[in-house]
Amino acid sequence: MAETIQNDTVFQPSKKRTNSDDDDFVSKKLQTKPSWEDPASALANARHEFGEHGGVNMSIEASATFTVMEPETLSRMFAGELGPDRDFFIYSRHFNPTVLNLGRQMAALEGTQAAYCTASGMSAISCVLLQLVSSGDHIVASQTLYGGTHALLTHFLPRSSNITTSFVDIRDLDQTKAAIVEGRTKVLYFESMSNPTLTVANIPELCRIAHEKGVMVVVDNTFAPMVVSPARLGADVVVHSISKYISGGADIIAGAVCGPASLVNSLMDLHQGALMLLGPTMNAKVAFELSERIPHLGLRVKEHCHRALVYAQRMKKMGLKVIYPGLEDHPDHHLLKSISNKEYGYGGMLCLDMGTEARANKLMNLLQNQTQFGLMAVSLGYYETLMSCSGSSTSSELNQQEKALAGISPGLVRMSIGYSGTLEQRWGQFEKALSRLQDTSLLLKN
Repeated sequence: MAETIQNDTVFQPSKKRTNSDDDDFVSKKLQTKPSWEDPASALANARHEFGEHGGVNMSIEASATFTVMEPETLSRMFAGELGPDRDFFIYSRHFNPTVLNLGRQMAALEGTQAAYCTASGMSAISCVLLQLVSSGDHIVASQTLYGGTHALLTHFLPRSSNITTSFVDIRDLDQTKAAIVEGRTKVLYFESMSNPTLTVANIPELCRIAHEKGVMVVVDNTFAPMVVSPARLGADVVVHSISKYISGGADIIAGAVCGPASLVNSLMDLHQGALMLLGPTMNAKVAFELSERIPHLGLRVKEHCHRALVYAQRMKKMGLKVIYPGLEDHPDHHLLKSISNKEYGYGGMLCLDMGTEARANKLMNLLQNQTQFGLMAVSLGYYETLMSCSGSSTSSELNQQEKALAGISPGLVRMSIGYSGTLEQRWGQFEKALSRLQDTSLLLKN
């Protein structure tokens, strides 16, 4: 590994307030291996930070640097003897109290021992891989990934770090196992629900295969927060683009790394930590904003998922080629049902295959500009429905052969289903747009 994982210093008992029974209780909670718990329940049970003057919301620690009372304290902090576990902070590129609190919430959400948040989802992915994989090492990854991640693995890491990747069909467990080179492969990387084709990963079996060969499993859970809990299914590390469902407002760029406390500490190591030295620092004000949104994430996800299922079922009845894991004919429907957290649904994303890019673009144009069903935009998890033609947008980094292997057709429309307006109102807008598309097609044929 690129860095020897160190002691779990972030989550040791606080020694600044040794008389506080509450601190001892909190530290014990954080160091206990998470049990299988509903994500909403886990969030409710997580430590709640109050404001400096007793406010129900925590205070924002906006300082870039932190003072000490004795000069010797600084040298002890830089030597690693004192740190956030005892409420000693050096500089906000290292640990910041407000960002650390958001990390606690993310750890509760994903059922991991610890988490820390970054300036973007890609920075979270990049730093984790650079921390776990060294020059000359190897990664096995799903052939269906977000385009930016695919570009990182295909182009950037081989050029900059001499790290190579073998891409596999993650549904083919034998192929995945065969691609792992013992002693050289360090990470198996995949998405819990793939972008954009909505392939569901068999997380328990993939983790078993990887762990048998001493390989760490890193899962991107951006598409399925609350719906799937990869760490509870065996994953070592879970990464997120918090910009999506967790933010919910399409107004913040942020990421998160969830995993063992030892990994978080190694990422922040003053000498070899990827987060510390590359510096994708989350602003404390952004962390505060996000910490206020996480408590109602479960409610939002349930509505995203409910509408996506209803729309997918109705689209299928209309004879459209729809891809949604909540449909019983989806190849991964029963797998998702078996590994998902109950009552959250099957995800808020669906895909419509319109055959050609031209037909996909016509439909999206009608949906946005004539019936106001949704917006032509990348990203997901927004309260409005967002639509994009994946092959020419978020997956454009893949060449034609790579798109074909990933199952991304030229007319694939990725939809992030929103919850604004009423369900029937929005469905009526979809029907109207589809009717106009069909009328236009008939006119062109005549």
